[in-house]
Amino acid sequence: MAKETKSRFIRVKCNDCGNDQVIFSNASTTVKCLACEKVIAEPMGGKADIKTEIVEVLT
Repeated sequence: MAKETKSRFIRVKCNDCGNDQVIFSNASTTVKCLACEKVIAEPMGGKADIKTEIVEVLT
């Protein structure tokens, strides 16, 4: 039986500019908003620390 991963792609909305973008829930590098360059996620050794609103979890 295949092991199921707990990591997902998620759609987030930047709190500063309202830009929507898709990021990986287990990001291993700092993720910035593509529009205003505010940090929206930081790596925490496993799941990323999401610093903005999660709009949708993609499957």
